[in-house]
Amino acid sequence: MRIALFQPDIAGNVGTILRTAACFGVGVDIIEPCGFAFSDRALKRAGMDYAKIAPPVRHNDWNSFLSTRPERRVLLTTAGDIPLPEMTFQPDDILLFGSESAGAPDFVHQAASHQVRIPLLADFRSLNIAVSAGIALAEALRQTGGFAHEVR
Repeated sequence: MRIALFQPDIAGNVGTILRTAACFGVGVDIIEPCGFAFSDRALKRAGMDYAKIAPPVRHNDWNSFLSTRPERRVLLTTAGDIPLPEMTFQPDDILLFGSESAGAPDFVHQAASHQVRIPLLADFRSLNIAVSAGIALAEALRQTGGFAHEVR
């Protein structure tokens, strides 16, 4: 299981996602360009030192990502036709998220094998991307039995 972020805009969200991924033992791919200067300092506040434990794999662009990550891509999008509780995840899925400001462009939608949405109450547009990533990752790991061995 992996998380991939397509051209993320907000360093704090990326840091939070890195922290979440590290805590659950999954990798993260960052598809550039980012909407911020990608640096340890930019990510440190939310990601703390978790990015050092599980450093993200950076891709120069979409084509670079596609050429190195052939796994099934599951796009989380407000336009998804599959509600999250109805999606059947596989252990090697990549949970793909668009940018905070623009979402995912058509070519990213077309490259995804599934387009999944997190059901919300009427009149609500979307959740924060870091919250969405945590919700989707927890459900995918629950289904696949992919939770890392708990140490506590």
